[in-house]
Amino acid sequence: MWVFLLGKFLFLFAVIDPLGSVPVYLEATKEFDDLHKRKIAIRACFLAFGILLFFIVVGQLILEGMAVSLDAFQISGGVILFLFALTMVFGEGKPESEKHLIQDYRHVTIFPVAIPSIASPGAIMAVVLLTDNSLYSIQEQATTTFLTLLVVLLTMSILLAANMVQKRIGAYGITVISKVMGLILASYAVQSILSGLKDFFQVAA
Repeated sequence: MWVFLLGKFLFLFAVIDPLGSVPVYLEATKEFDDLHKRKIAIRACFLAFGILLFFIVVGQLILEGMAVSLDAFQISGGVILFLFALTMVFGEGKPESEKHLIQDYRHVTIFPVAIPSIASPGAIMAVVLLTDNSLYSIQEQATTTFLTLLVVLLTMSILLAANMVQKRIGAYGITVISKVMGLILASYAVQSILSGLKDFFQVAA
């Protein structure tokens, strides 16, 4: 049980990538005083969790309404997660790519701190995959929701201590950790694709 919970927690930690959000947050809040920086960190994290919770609740309903099969969803979800992971591993990195998204410093709480730095497309797809009604019980889905909240709260704690984190780890260290998170995410994505293909060909046979 603990191994299962730890595995899910590590996967959610990898896909949300709290450390990768630190440089984005610091860049986005550089024009604010300490009080407003703290407010932005707290609001952005709660907003991001609200977005993820929305997709946990509604994502399955959308798929069922579109008559998307479980196998198709596992394969397509895995492909999207894999492509997202590739951008983390081979791209310029989450911190650098998301810094470029900052256009208006007055609305950085929503964009890019909450979306896409915390509630990224990969994170949204991940929580939908981990709360599929065909694979997971209500209790397991509730556990996933709680673990998502835990990772978001951990992200908030890291952002509140962002200056210290960047001084200790450094921008280069954060980039390396983000790429390692990308590797973990890529492994899960491939597993999802293989499971979807295996189940599809068993049904087809």
